[in-house]
Amino acid sequence: MTEHKFDFHFIKNEIRKKTFGIITTLNKDGSPHTSGILYGVSNQDEKFALYLLTYKKNKKVRNIQRNPKVSFIIPFPHHILRFVPSGAITINGIAKILPVNTKEIIQTFSEKKILRQLIADIDFENDIKYVFVKIEPDPKIFCYGVGFSILKLRSSHTTGGYSVTMPDES
Repeated sequence: MTEHKFDFHFIKNEIRKKTFGIITTLNKDGSPHTSGILYGVSNQDEKFALYLLTYKKNKKVRNIQRNPKVSFIIPFPHHILRFVPSGAITINGIAKILPVNTKEIIQTFSEKKILRQLIADIDFENDIKYVFVKIEPDPKIFCYGVGFSILKLRSSHTTGGYSVTMPDES
């Protein structure tokens, strides 16, 4: 990995711009289970975490209950130049299942239109179908291509890979 100018603050801001990611959990036999899902990010004054809303009976929830280790990838596709490889941020961490009436997560989901639409019809006090998943990231976050120009990546695709470390207070 090469020297770069990107830090956790930069990556956190890039993560906040998006709402779609791909979570990988582990099945009972150790094989991966992957699914796309919308996500929210903890408020600025909270420790950095990702939040997902899902059905309580989904396979990812059962997998997390058995083994809380997850990987979450946020793709950064090039919408105009589709032949250019997508950038990505990979967050590994520990997932926790939380009740759907967790107020700080509801607040987080209320801040973006697409997430607001996702929770619009949920009766948070009485719902038994949904849960929130909180992903507490490992300190090291892996990135590829995020923040790099296409020309820079074209000259040497290996320059696009780097990692950032979350400060303890994040």
